[in-house]
Amino acid sequence: MFSDKNNILQTVALLKEYGVKHIVISPGSRNAPLIQCFTQEPFFNCQLVADERNAAFFALGIIQCTKQPAAVCCTSGSALLNYAPAVVEAYYQQLPLIIVSADRPQEWIGQMDGQTMPQQNVFAGYIQKSVHLPEVHDESGEWYCNRLINEALITCYSDVPGPVHINVPISEPLFHFTVENLPEVRKIAYVKPAKTVDIKPFSKIWNQEAKKMLVIGQMPQNPELTEILELLAETSGCIILSEHLANSHSEEFIHNFDRILYKAKENEKQDLSPDLLITLGGHIVSKRLKRFLRENKPKYHWHLSNNKEVADLYMSLTDLIEAGEKKFLNQLANKSILSKESNKYSNNWYHKSTQIMAPGDDSAEFSDLYVTGQLIKRLPDNSKLILANSLTVRNAQFFNLDSSISVYCNRGVNGLEGTLAGAIGFASVCKDPVYLIIGDLSFFYGLNALWRIEHIKNLRILLINNKGGGIFRSITGLDKMGDIHQFITVQHDTDVQKWIEATSVKYLQAKNRRQLSKNLDVLMNKRIETSMCLEVITDIKK
Repeated sequence: MFSDKNNILQTVALLKEYGVKHIVISPGSRNAPLIQCFTQEPFFNCQLVADERNAAFFALGIIQCTKQPAAVCCTSGSALLNYAPAVVEAYYQQLPLIIVSADRPQEWIGQMDGQTMPQQNVFAGYIQKSVHLPEVHDESGEWYCNRLINEALITCYSDVPGPVHINVPISEPLFHFTVENLPEVRKIAYVKPAKTVDIKPFSKIWNQEAKKMLVIGQMPQNPELTEILELLAETSGCIILSEHLANSHSEEFIHNFDRILYKAKENEKQDLSPDLLITLGGHIVSKRLKRFLRENKPKYHWHLSNNKEVADLYMSLTDLIEAGEKKFLNQLANKSILSKESNKYSNNWYHKSTQIMAPGDDSAEFSDLYVTGQLIKRLPDNSKLILANSLTVRNAQFFNLDSSISVYCNRGVNGLEGTLAGAIGFASVCKDPVYLIIGDLSFFYGLNALWRIEHIKNLRILLINNKGGGIFRSITGLDKMGDIHQFITVQHDTDVQKWIEATSVKYLQAKNRRQLSKNLDVLMNKRIETSMCLEVITDIKK
């Protein structure tokens, strides 16, 4: 049986009509009628995460894995505010997160009643659409409620996906479950517009500039786009720079560009700088590339985007192109008249790239970098690899990846929080093993995400515990602080064995190469049907 609250019925029924299958629920009494409706409808896959902050990141992991919207549902009051870090992450990663919050009647807001606060537009500035539903008492109210929910969900599915908020006020009595079936509801169909661009003026510039560079930011794996980019590189000599988070792996692309720039002398950087720069996708990890392009500004910078948002990361934007990136780049490739072989600019980049090798095993000391490389070298084809922020994502870039491996990271705002919960959410809907590399501070920050995950058997965690925040040791100037170890790097002497053993996760540990090799074999064993955490103790100074 379902709740008799009409605004709840409209919300749940429309989420079903839009195909939103995954619902992450946090417990409460005000949202109990919502929970009842979600859990009584077989269409939904409902999962419980008690902590709202982790619940929202858990949902982001589901979205990253399924490439479909997912919803979170919480009770009224401060519970809603705990979604904020994940909402901001979803906003900047353009992930379709749907927040469904229960609310108290408006007349009791600000009247010292329990669990009340203004919930309308609470995520203003970081949300694509926020709607506050009426409590429905007549046909007009039902139409209005239906229209608002459609507005939110259409926005969530648009060309620029992102978080939307549906706030549902619920008056007492809360627990009248007297409706047998969800109602038939109106779903407003949305037809996405086709966007086209006149290629002629761009192809003219494309062919007159020999020093061409294309930088791919964070995006999901897209084999068709990768093929077009390979064609672009082969037919024009355009240099294509791709980090692991771009999920565009090819021998035609340059993945070690950060180390090329690190080794380049000042008089060599001018030869490496482009006259035409094309950018697409999301965030870039490399600070060195950002600094290089800001200091060596191209004559032309075209940014391919799905919206009108001006993101002038390199301080040189000349054209914001709102068009289908695959069609636009394919047209450029077909218009190319310069070959890769005859392009001195591209030959220079490729020569420097081949001179830089990935770190070897024999001479490398037992360190965070070495441990990261050992797991990456063992990853099977088609693996799902999740990287925590800070040193983890940077260290992974030192090693080559097979083109079939998908890489994920919360680079929207690069926060410490949420990585562990997101990986667990990803694993909850993924059939294959999910590999997570994470540092100790990020792990401890999200530790309670490991509570009640007995049903998840495919999570493989490589926890690199160097007893502090190693990234802070590399930031120029921080070493001048007298209390850096206490207040910045947060040095500690905490192992995670007892914490892990209190969960359903199998614990492994390594303190040297032999133990690491042995336990990595266990961690990578697909026949072991339980989630595992391998804690590797390293020295923060190495």
